[in-house]
Amino acid sequence: MKSSFLQKQISRREMLGWSTSLAGTALLTHFFSGRLFGASAAGYPQQTPSVADLLADMRAKFNAAPLKTQKLGEDVTMLSGPGGSVVVLNGPDGKFVVDTFVAPAWPRLEKALDALGNAPVKCVIDTHWHFDHADNNARLHATGAIVIAHENTTKRMSEPHDLPVLYRAANGALAGLHFDPSPVEALPQQTFSDRYELQANGETLVLQHVPPAHTDTDIYVHFEKANVIQMGDLFFNWMYPYIDPSTGGKITGTIAAVDKVLSLADKGTRIVAGHGPLGNKADLMRFRDMLVTSRDRVEKLKSAGKSAQEAVADKPFTDLEPVWGQGIINGEQWVQIVYLTL
Repeated sequence: MKSSFLQKQISRREMLGWSTSLAGTALLTHFFSGRLFGASAAGYPQQTPSVADLLADMRAKFNAAPLKTQKLGEDVTMLSGPGGSVVVLNGPDGKFVVDTFVAPAWPRLEKALDALGNAPVKCVIDTHWHFDHADNNARLHATGAIVIAHENTTKRMSEPHDLPVLYRAANGALAGLHFDPSPVEALPQQTFSDRYELQANGETLVLQHVPPAHTDTDIYVHFEKANVIQMGDLFFNWMYPYIDPSTGGKITGTIAAVDKVLSLADKGTRIVAGHGPLGNKADLMRFRDMLVTSRDRVEKLKSAGKSAQEAVADKPFTDLEPVWGQGIINGEQWVQIVYLTL
């Protein structure tokens, strides 16, 4: 009998649409080093693009996705596309925005926010530090919004990040990646260590940090009255996720975070993934089943003394690939993510 997480059939067109906003990002490729893959730059152009060009290339690929609007409740709206998913609570107290897309999407994000009403943006909440979720912090802060995030998000955004691995640019060149510290105006102005609660527009927003999972900065945001939970990149719906080993990501922590949200959800809960379509409790349970199966299989190979390359060669995810491997990450890459984050 097939496991429950293999039951849903996803069209290639749908999956390609969800994957568009992921394509080209270092967050999904930077750990795939030549050392692990046995890769070489041979056959590719020797001239590599500048750091600025690489980052512009990544942002442009994210920004190629269309921006779509979906109502989740009377005052809660999901915007999806150029850098994952944004959730907006709108009302007389102002707009409360969770995540902010990539920088080139700003004109479309601004227009989409304005279309929801005349109330100003009062608060921005970052689910974690990655640029595709926090790129427009500074622009929204300049309009008067306060940015709230976990304290580790400020720490990570304040640091330079040299990624000792390779990124394939649009011209085929392979190059290392460097992220400068974010400007001061993009950093959160208010932080918390564990839990933070907001009351706005008749809604209670609970911001809850989880132990290292996708990164060590992750929170989920629970809109209690609307029965909506925004999980950021703790949840990739119907695709293998990215877990960032460079900033503390752990697959066991990701499973624990999913378990926490599952304990809060019921059949009517709308669960917003960092990437992928709007989900529900059944979708999140299938995602958890896939994570646990992946962890157990790779853990067994790693415990037997196999290297990451040897684990890849064993093809432990052949049965998962038809559903979960149709996004930006394939089964071979997912083996290595799990191996590195155990």
